[in-house]
Amino acid sequence: MKILVINTGSSSLKFRLFDMQGLVRLASGLVERIGEADGRTLLRFQPPSGDREEQIERRLRIADHGRAMEEMLALLGESGLLAHAGELAGIGHRVVHGGETFHEPVRIDDRVLEAIAELVPLAPLHNPANLVGIRAAMARAADVPQVAVFDTAFHQALPEHAYLYGLPFHLYEEHRIRRYGFHGTSHGFVSRQAAAFLGRPYGALNSITLHLGNGASAAAIRGGRCVDTSMGLTPLEGLLMGTRSGDLDPAILLYLARETGMDIDGLDDLLNRKSGLRGICGDNDMRAIIGRAAEGDGRAALALRIFCYRIKKYIGAYTAVLGRVDCLVFTGGIGENAAVVRETACRDLEHLGIVLDRERNQRQGPAIRPIHHESSDVSILVVPTNEELEIARQVVQVLSSPKVHTP
Repeated sequence: MKILVINTGSSSLKFRLFDMQGLVRLASGLVERIGEADGRTLLRFQPPSGDREEQIERRLRIADHGRAMEEMLALLGESGLLAHAGELAGIGHRVVHGGETFHEPVRIDDRVLEAIAELVPLAPLHNPANLVGIRAAMARAADVPQVAVFDTAFHQALPEHAYLYGLPFHLYEEHRIRRYGFHGTSHGFVSRQAAAFLGRPYGALNSITLHLGNGASAAAIRGGRCVDTSMGLTPLEGLLMGTRSGDLDPAILLYLARETGMDIDGLDDLLNRKSGLRGICGDNDMRAIIGRAAEGDGRAALALRIFCYRIKKYIGAYTAVLGRVDCLVFTGGIGENAAVVRETACRDLEHLGIVLDRERNQRQGPAIRPIHHESSDVSILVVPTNEELEIARQVVQVLSSPKVHTP
């Protein structure tokens, strides 16, 4: 059973091909700079007969997402892994925002497309691109079942007291302003992986998961259900991120508008693209920031401290929310690779039962690994995330379920 997973951006298309019988990634690739003169396609794959990964790369103008889809299928055909789209059991699409409409993955039809389009105001930078990718795939693989998997779905278990803001209630009723949360596919995947690693029933595990990358979020998960998460109506709220501010006093925006004359677009650009780590030290690559801090760069060291301090605050808050924490999970590019971030975020949390083992924490590897001290009451794990595999699994679940999924 071959499943293709697609993540479409405004000028890019990322994809992975899986053999679900063995949970094996057969190929991964991207088509980027769509609509520009210097487009690029790249495919990395394991040949059907061979023990070394190969790659195919081309540079050409790719006019639109339809053409990008054709290039993707051509690359997969050239690799020998997929003769034609009809060999696919299904195609899974990452969709950023499912609002309150979608609590689970859903097989795509015209009604689903209409519902995703209605949610564009909640994710104007993402949902339109996701829709373009879905329509392009449906046009070129008309007989292949297509499934939408939503970043927000995992967080739809949040109780009202966790997802409502302190705003007039009619704004929720009329405009659905509430906390939605994101990175749900990752939080769900790593929390289930953690339960399996620890030999615990997923429904009996309380965990705090930290997805740390250029975008970063935390989630409090009680018995397999998310009860709070740091991102809100949009991915801007919560932890400090690469270029996003995270939590701040909303009156700052009013002050800047009055004192500097910044308009809505300027404020949006400031908060989403010029803030966070980049705003503090001019860099949003954590590897570079750690290197600069080690060499005595005070601004980089400050950015690192702020980043870790925000994580620690959420660990404390979510410990209070859960009451009992069984597992603390680090994932994402930073969470999996930056030992200094994990150590700093966990420092002085012994009173919460969180005790890091410094030697274990320094070890690197591609697999799940424990980094807690034997005296720690809370298991601390580094769990590599695999959002694409999780999407592929959810596609299989939808296609094998007799339940009718409708918005």
